[in-house]
Amino acid sequence: VQLVESGGGLVQFGGSLRLSCAASGFALDYYAIGWFRQAPGKEREGVSCLSISDGTTYFKDSVKGRFTNARGNAQNAAYLQMNNLKPDDPAVYYCAATPYGTDSYRWSEPIDYPYWGQGTQVTVSA
Repeated sequence: VQLVESGGGLVQFGGSLRLSCAASGFALDYYAIGWFRQAPGKEREGVSCLSISDGTTYFKDSVKGRFTNARGNAQNAAYLQMNNLKPDDPAVYYCAATPYGTDSYRWSEPIDYPYWGQGTQVTVSA
């Protein structure tokens, strides 16, 4: 079971990046997909989660309207599209997966996700 993120990099404020999360060893369609980020000196925080059952997507308030979280149509992957990047967005971004249900109270709890990628760095410059 492995998750591998890619797509991080350096972008200017207001720019966009698309992060990818490729899964191997299991079918990502049967897992809730979470995206988390961790900036230096800060705790890991939930950015978004795409649930299993009804496709409900949860977002951290500060990224609503700017980020989208979707599964790949044919690939065993998920994507986090990040638009209009802001000064508080730079961090190492992680994708995570859980075979268990999530809800609006638990989706952002890292402990609920047993599978994690290695992270990809997102840097935003002026």
